[in-house]
Amino acid sequence: MHRIQTIDQMIARRAVSRRGFVHAGLAGAAALGTAALAGCSGATAPAGSSAGSASGLKKITFALDWTPNTNHTGVYVAAANGYYKDSGLDVEIVQAPENGADALVATGEAQFGVSFQDTMASYVSSDSKLPVSAVASIIQHNTSGIISRAEKGITHPAAMMDHTYATWEGPIEQGVIKRCVEADGGDFTRVQMIPSTVTDEVTALQTDQVDTIWIYWAWAGVKCELAGLDTNYFAFADIDPVFDFYTPVLIANDALIEEDSDTVQAFVDATRHGYEDCIEDPDAAADALLAAAPELDEGLVRASQEYLADQYQADAAQWGVIDQDRWDAFFAWVSEQGFAPTIEAGAGLNIQFIQ
Repeated sequence: MHRIQTIDQMIARRAVSRRGFVHAGLAGAAALGTAALAGCSGATAPAGSSAGSASGLKKITFALDWTPNTNHTGVYVAAANGYYKDSGLDVEIVQAPENGADALVATGEAQFGVSFQDTMASYVSSDSKLPVSAVASIIQHNTSGIISRAEKGITHPAAMMDHTYATWEGPIEQGVIKRCVEADGGDFTRVQMIPSTVTDEVTALQTDQVDTIWIYWAWAGVKCELAGLDTNYFAFADIDPVFDFYTPVLIANDALIEEDSDTVQAFVDATRHGYEDCIEDPDAAADALLAAAPELDEGLVRASQEYLADQYQADAAQWGVIDQDRWDAFFAWVSEQGFAPTIEAGAGLNIQFIQ
């Protein structure tokens, strides 16, 4: 059986806290993108077109990777504060369908969206690459890792042995776990893989549905803290620098990049301004997100926003920077493990808009 699975297979097994790995040719992505529009609000002009809204602004569709959360706050702030409008853009923010934003951006049904470097790994190197590029990092470092209840004693990767792990059954995902466990002197075969049905990490840990879960600290980790759950946690980037990959990233349609780079630059600059505001005033940023998505838990949003204020840019010179050496190192590891064909240096990356 081929180790790289289709987008449909992966998404069917993924928890709602994370998008699935993508593996589709351009034709497949086109079909997915067209079908996906049924779940989104409003169609857009093809990438690179000059179509605009009635206001004279250029119409842009931005696709979230999932439901609104604090990864996305800078976009909502940029919209609320008029940064897109001031740049000549009429930006519509839409929720992605189950196959994520990648297919919509690849077909030009959305011009920009949110993805993840590990997701992109499976479509930047095939014979039918998706015409999508990362143009900015949303969070500078990988803040994901493994969480467990403190009483389980899982303080380091090898301690995952003889405990259950909620797997999305993705080859890259399991490869990361394997590398961490073995680097810590453990036996990966003793990690008890169970298909993930986790929709709420707090409940899953409290009720012993699973011993360990891959989480993103800014949301699930903060949520566990707010719930008063006593946990252990280790971050993948602390285990091996190659796992400090970019997650999430801002992606753009390649045709738009080639045909209308001014629009891409305007969007990136306005979005950067939004995230700079998030860094400067996380409480006001939380207000903007909550106004756009009032169904979210206010306490979680505010606590998450405080955490991310130090993470969006972190130690980079400015928000959005992507270090190509880090980018290439992760993709080289993916290829070395056989999870994808050989990935060329700089594949899926366009850094001209953040320099």
